[in-house]
Amino acid sequence: MVTIGTFDGMHIGHKAILKKLTDAGNRENLDSVVLTFFPHPRMVLQQNVEIKLLNTIAERTELLRKTGLQHLITHPFTKKFARLSAEEYVRDVLVNGLNAKKIIIGYDHRFGKNRTADIEDLRKFGEVYNFKVAEITAREIDDVAISSTKIRRALASGKVEIANSYLGYEYMISGKIVEGKALGRTIGYPTANLHLKEDYKLVPKDGVYITRANLDNKRVFGLTNIGTNPTVGGNKKTIETHFLDWDQNLYGKTITIEFLKYIREEKEFNSIEVMRQAIVQDEVFARQYIENQ
Repeated sequence: MVTIGTFDGMHIGHKAILKKLTDAGNRENLDSVVLTFFPHPRMVLQQNVEIKLLNTIAERTELLRKTGLQHLITHPFTKKFARLSAEEYVRDVLVNGLNAKKIIIGYDHRFGKNRTADIEDLRKFGEVYNFKVAEITAREIDDVAISSTKIRRALASGKVEIANSYLGYEYMISGKIVEGKALGRTIGYPTANLHLKEDYKLVPKDGVYITRANLDNKRVFGLTNIGTNPTVGGNKKTIETHFLDWDQNLYGKTITIEFLKYIREEKEFNSIEVMRQAIVQDEVFARQYIENQ
């Protein structure tokens, strides 16, 4: 029992489709398999277009594994792979590679060189290669597309709570803590500067957020600023977090930050002292918010 897709974001719409896959697999005594691709096909075929994804490949892998499916296959997407004819793809990947007995795909799924084949072609191949095809309805596919669009729009406008409601989990970014200018330490608010390894990962709107991380097996809340630090003449975007009630060294560690709430836009203040006072107010707001959770 195989379904195919990029599953970027792995939100509640995706989970509904995957539940349909695993339930059907259990009924028909077939293993449930997800076939996904990396890099994202558009990264390979549209290299002149900047593409931002909701999940890194590591995040997507972990989220897919939590759904209860039995097998996850991440197939490398290359220009050579994209040139496979529809029949070569079906025969070599789905039949010989995965031994597919039933394939569940969206009504609008297209495949093969130049994406010329559709679900009706797949059904014809099924008659030749002895597998069945089940259709994911237009409504289910549209729900997935609409949810993905709403998540992206919400993150682009700082509405992380709305994004999280569609995702079914807190939006996250991961990276290694690197040395910054250490300005925060001079005003009583030391920050951990997060460097993203995957530049294709979508970063929420610039501004100040309440966030959470797991540090040494302890849940720690923080204030995360995304932006260029204009008050001190910054011109490069950074992601810096002041963790509340935490003072241990994080340099060199890889951590994951979960976004809980947007507080305010990044501002250029008249002085560093005025900026410090604003951060104090951010902390007061954050602590009140945390207490009410």
